Amino acid sequence: MASHIVGYPRMGPKRELKFALESFWDKKSSAEDLQKVAADLRSAIWIQMADAGIKYIPSNTFSYYDQVLDATSMLGAVPPRYSWNGGEIGLDTYFSMARGNASVPAMEMTKWFDTNYHFIVPELGPDVNFFYASHKAMLEYKEAKTLGVDTVPVLVGPVSYLLLSKPAKGVEKTFSLLSLLPKIIPIYKEVISELKAAGASWIQFDEPTLALDLDSHQLQAFTAAYTDLESTLSGLNVLVETYFADLTAEAYKTLIGLKGVTAYGLDLVRGTQTIDLVKSNFPKGKYLFAGVVDGRNIWANDLASSLSTLQQLEAVVGKDKLVVSTSCSLLHTAVDLVNETKLDDEIKSWLAFAAQKVVEAAALKGSDHRRATDVSARLDAQQKKLNLPVLPTTTIGSFPQTLELRREELDIDVLLKTVQRNDMVEYFGEQLSGFAFTVNGWVQSYGSRCVKPPIIYGDVSRPKPMTVFWSSTAQSMTKRPMKGMLTGPVTILNWSFVRNDQPRFETCYQIALAIKDEVEDLEKAGINVIQIDEAALREGLPLRKSEHSFYLKWAVHSFRITNCGVQDTTQIHTHMCYSNFNDIIHSIIDMDADVITIENSRSDEKLLSVFREGVKYGAGIGPGVYDIHSPRIPSTEEIADRVNKMLAVLETNILWVNPDCGLKTRKYAEVRPALNNMVAAAKLLRTQLASAK
Repeated sequence: MASHIVGYPRMGPKRELKFALESFWDKKSSAEDLQKVAADLRSAIWIQMADAGIKYIPSNTFSYYDQVLDATSMLGAVPPRYSWNGGEIGLDTYFSMARGNASVPAMEMTKWFDTNYHFIVPELGPDVNFFYASHKAMLEYKEAKTLGVDTVPVLVGPVSYLLLSKPAKGVEKTFSLLSLLPKIIPIYKEVISELKAAGASWIQFDEPTLALDLDSHQLQAFTAAYTDLESTLSGLNVLVETYFADLTAEAYKTLIGLKGVTAYGLDLVRGTQTIDLVKSNFPKGKYLFAGVVDGRNIWANDLASSLSTLQQLEAVVGKDKLVVSTSCSLLHTAVDLVNETKLDDEIKSWLAFAAQKVVEAAALKGSDHRRATDVSARLDAQQKKLNLPVLPTTTIGSFPQTLELRREELDIDVLLKTVQRNDMVEYFGEQLSGFAFTVNGWVQSYGSRCVKPPIIYGDVSRPKPMTVFWSSTAQSMTKRPMKGMLTGPVTILNWSFVRNDQPRFETCYQIALAIKDEVEDLEKAGINVIQIDEAALREGLPLRKSEHSFYLKWAVHSFRITNCGVQDTTQIHTHMCYSNFNDIIHSIIDMDADVITIENSRSDEKLLSVFREGVKYGAGIGPGVYDIHSPRIPSTEEIADRVNKMLAVLETNILWVNPDCGLKTRKYAEVRPALNNMVAAAKLLRTQLASAK
């Protein structure tokens, strides 16, 4: 999945273009000065989008006044009163149409649909002669290309241009503006041919009038226009962009029937009902540019809701044909929240200006949120950084909770720092917004163990780091890798009382995005191994097999969201326990963790049967070598025997040695000898493996 921006604000983060324009109009600066400011702003915008990972970056959306006036200039539709004598339209003629001059008034200005943006209304009639008079689209495309940015040139579509025009003075009000279509299409063909020759592979036509109430004659004009353009468009990918409202069924049918068109852009913020049209009928092999990032408001995107929408559309369109987009041009929003130095921090956390919306679109583009590199390559990169021995040892969760802090002297290869709390889900819930807690809302888990499930009542987000201080402090005290420890989104969800006013998966995506922030902050703090427990993933599997696929899809996706943004050298662990995992092993593999530690000993090593039956697993795996819920202390020989059984079905270079689960339920007098024996067994087997070479 890729991402796309319909258009971007032009004024600049500190209104640089405004001041340059006014200086030019007041004759305090030259045309060259104005053009340099504009070129610098364009370059910054293109590079910003490219750096953010936007694939479909627009060009020819940067206007000195408005994009409809730019189209009027491109078509050479200059009213006679401006005494234009042909040739390339210059700034004097352009601004005379926009602002008037000492001799003649400006053209009419009106609102752009239902926004506070304005455009200059074209004045047309039967006697207008159209000429290709502004090569701005081609020049801006080439300008971006010199920066190494391949853009999508944007043109106001031919039908919308005519429908937004008015009869010129002296022309009958009943004159059909659409009758001029055969006159302007040849100019569009020239522009398209020039862009193709310059190397453009995509072109975008903005046809927002498709969202209006159109009669059959007007809809037929779209069909006629794009049929006429079809041969010229051959060899290009063509996007027709609509926005600001739902499409009627008739308009949608017209849109998806247009000849030569590769992709359709839909506003899914103000046009939510259009989704039903897509679900009922979408042409096979076409692209859908899904406008889920609001281009007209400055509230931060509800990423969980957007992901849900994208998943629904992916099922219809296909992942390779779905593109995350803004709902319309971002020119209707402010430029960059970074410049708001006096705005309250809490309020800022709720907002997203254009620069932040670019990041949102980029963040949403990978709806499956897989890490870019496959696990084998990641493990190689991690081994170079971590330099772990064969059969590395680690622990899973908290040590016994005691009054004194104990220093670990057990020679474990990868250490673990957890927050010493009775319930980790409760701890993380306390750090996240949208959670509430009871004082005595205890629920039995097993035996004498009770938990207090958090109550998820609202939208979930992470106001501040939760474990970074503790993990980075612990890492500073040892040269060995220190694992950061987090509870995964599916487990937090399944071990909480969850709001019932929205689907569970939407809440889970919100938690996942909050955990993602924590994972990335841990990485920035120098934590190279991060464990994200999903102990309850299997627990939440529906009882009906017909519902398994949907649950596993969003549950696994939620886990991948948490770590999709980390470097290859950062090793992501997950842990699962006390369920039958054999029937979901392929979903576990699909989680794409670098290392999975999983309960094994208490379930009579049933997990190993999966691998005996031929399932291939290339990531790191640590089937538990002893049961932590029993006070019994296993011997070195017993643990070594268990590991040898694992080596019969698993490759040596992926196997880890670890307990079944966390250790906080055991006394320290039980934990220390058991771990000593585990480490001794790993060392014994390393010696034996080295001797066998």
